[in-house]
Amino acid sequence: MNRVQLGNSGLSVSPVAIGTWQLSPRFWGEQSKDDYVDALRFAFAEGINLIDTAEAYGDGYAETVVGEAITDLPRDELVIVTKVFNHFNDDGTRYPDLSPEHIAARCDVSLGRMGIDTIDLYLLHMYDPLTALDDIAGELDRLRDQGKIRAYGVSNHSVEQLRAQRHCGAYTVVQPPYSLIDPAGEDDLLPYCQSENIGVMVYSPLHKGLLSGKYDGTETFADFRQNHPDFQGDRFVALASAVRNLRPIAERYGLTIYQLVLAATLMHPAIDVAVCGIKRRDQVAEALGAVGRTISREDYYEVRKIVGPGATKIADSKGSRK
Repeated sequence: MNRVQLGNSGLSVSPVAIGTWQLSPRFWGEQSKDDYVDALRFAFAEGINLIDTAEAYGDGYAETVVGEAITDLPRDELVIVTKVFNHFNDDGTRYPDLSPEHIAARCDVSLGRMGIDTIDLYLLHMYDPLTALDDIAGELDRLRDQGKIRAYGVSNHSVEQLRAQRHCGAYTVVQPPYSLIDPAGEDDLLPYCQSENIGVMVYSPLHKGLLSGKYDGTETFADFRQNHPDFQGDRFVALASAVRNLRPIAERYGLTIYQLVLAATLMHPAIDVAVCGIKRRDQVAEALGAVGRTISREDYYEVRKIVGPGATKIADSKGSRK
């Protein structure tokens, strides 16, 4: 599989990353660990070298499973991303803490869970307004000098928060939410990243599964989507219908709707990587079918028109008549 350079990070990665948010029971319920380990190893065998996790996913559970999955894989061929942000209490509560002491301590914990010596890319999971930016960057630089991390960046930061962080440290990668339903950041964050050669790896590119094309709007959910507005009532019905309208375009290219959406997402010149949540090897195989595929400019904008913010507005207007 072709590799892309992740901004100025020095990391050469597959354009699809295997995500692990789905291993967070608080959001997604219990998942099969065996299926996930099998899927990750299959993904590596097929050329995907980028694994995205975070300490927050299952309060360390996802990192532990990643460590188990990579035990027999060649470490120098993998690029492992994890994130730091929370201070975890014994009673299960948490609060933001990017103090230097906490970053240093949690980095060691993450390394231990995954059984590795170095984190390839260490991300600030969110913005902590209480810690001085110089202090955060100083600690990340120390970890890099110690060989515990190779590069660092941010997740869930606004463009102004990113600008401020970059005044203090060598932040080379950003991980924002992005999907064709909600293409957040296209007006500010993504153009800034493109102009500054900042690597961009977007998460939830399939909009929590809604852009996979497998829903008709009548489904109910036992996970966190049961309270998500895009998966409720008339709005869910309208969005699911809009997504299914992508089928003729997908079929012209010999793609599934999932693959069409992923291919279109990766066509954005600012986006280097799409982080795909997977649970089984068949989901990996479907994602692989989108790698290296493109569609015409005309079809790209037709896809955007069908499922983009305009479709969301239509869904909102239908819901308002209740």
